[in-house]
Amino acid sequence: MMSFNSGFMRWTSRVMMVLMASMAMPMTASAQMVGTETVVEHAAAEQSRAKILSLVKRDEVRAQLEARGVSIEQAQARVAALTDEEAMQVAAQIDQLPAGGDILGTAVFVFIILLVTDILGYTKIFPFTRSIR
Repeated sequence: MMSFNSGFMRWTSRVMMVLMASMAMPMTASAQMVGTETVVEHAAAEQSRAKILSLVKRDEVRAQLEARGVSIEQAQARVAALTDEEAMQVAAQIDQLPAGGDILGTAVFVFIILLVTDILGYTKIFPFTRSIR
């Protein structure tokens, strides 16, 4: 019994010496003032991330992402991984997109389709066209 107690005490004392030595090491801390601009930029980036996430959570966008093999969790993880600058840039691009798509291009496309079908005689929409038939 004496050797067990002696070995246990030796092991415990060694552990305690290591712990006490590590507590004696000085720890350094640094603090700096955080500028208002930094806080505002970070808040703007968080708003941008929230805007992107709200767009990703929409049913139409979710369906398009899943059609391309991207799960909603992967998309959210990618948005969270964006840097502040990237998040603000993507949100700015979203703001610049037209709300309903390119309505002028769509209108011209529909007009040309209707004009061609009118000329081919399938429809009679425009009075200024003559049917081939």
